Amino acid sequence: MSIYLIVGVVSLGSCQSTKVNNIVIDEQALLQHIKVISHDSLEGRFFSTPGNYKAQKYIKEQFASLNIPPAFNDGYIQQFPHTLSGKSRQRIYPVANVKEDYSNVTDTIVKGGNVVAMLKGRTNKTIVITGHLDHLGIKNGQLYNGADDDASGTAALFAIASYFKTKPIQHNLVFAAVDAEEIGSPGCAYLLDNFPLDIKNVVLNINMDMISHNDSSQLYASGLYHYPQLQKPLDEIVSSIDLLYGHDDPNNKDVQDWTYSSDHREFHERKIPFIYFGVEDHKDYHQPTDTFENINPKFYIEAVKLIIQAIEGYDTFLIDK
Repeated sequence: MSIYLIVGVVSLGSCQSTKVNNIVIDEQALLQHIKVISHDSLEGRFFSTPGNYKAQKYIKEQFASLNIPPAFNDGYIQQFPHTLSGKSRQRIYPVANVKEDYSNVTDTIVKGGNVVAMLKGRTNKTIVITGHLDHLGIKNGQLYNGADDDASGTAALFAIASYFKTKPIQHNLVFAAVDAEEIGSPGCAYLLDNFPLDIKNVVLNINMDMISHNDSSQLYASGLYHYPQLQKPLDEIVSSIDLLYGHDDPNNKDVQDWTYSSDHREFHERKIPFIYFGVEDHKDYHQPTDTFENINPKFYIEAVKLIIQAIEGYDTFLIDK
């Protein structure tokens, strides 16, 4: 997640205790994937660095091993150019004797990469499920692994894709591990500007950014202030963790508005509805301590199952909308 956060409303865990959550996923595989993506060897996955490219390769290999087809004819990785200027260019490709205003740092064009897979549905409508693969890299000699932010959302893509690959789905499901969220989401913007299907048929974005670390077992679904018509499938979710609504009202000055806090803003700005799943800030947010050892594994597993329920609900609910 890139920089905003805090509070919301409406809890749902206990009122539906007579129902049963029947979602089954490979829990050990889910935990192994988040562990690998946030491992030291990927060096924090900062945009356009070797560790980031290693992450792209790993994600591509996982989609392929699950037999989830690539969304593009030429493969899973959608490369895109991005120009690094000034301070950001100096951080990755430093020059000696840099001036305070970075006027002697020349622009450099680098390549990013979204990793995108897709399951075909029975209709031409599409739901896009996103998590960002990049993080903060190494700063001042300290490694920022980004386990919760956002290895958690990226690893969840595999569990969700695996769950739905044998299900009869109405919508095309596009699974996108998008790059460069931490520098302003040019990866997600590029994906939407160069989408593998007709962008006019995209009816929903489910974005996952920080879904593995909350000591109070609370997960937020943000976006209903803008898209109240999307509430019913969320109300029907059964989970052992609490699903809360909020962090999306620009008029509520007591809490931060997450509407523009992650890649879902790119959909929102194109008038495509979104639901953003995430947790509130914790002590490890954007810190070197955001490691696999500090996530809440049971919470993470249940959060992914909850999100799968939401996607199932929307797959049915939106087909006649």
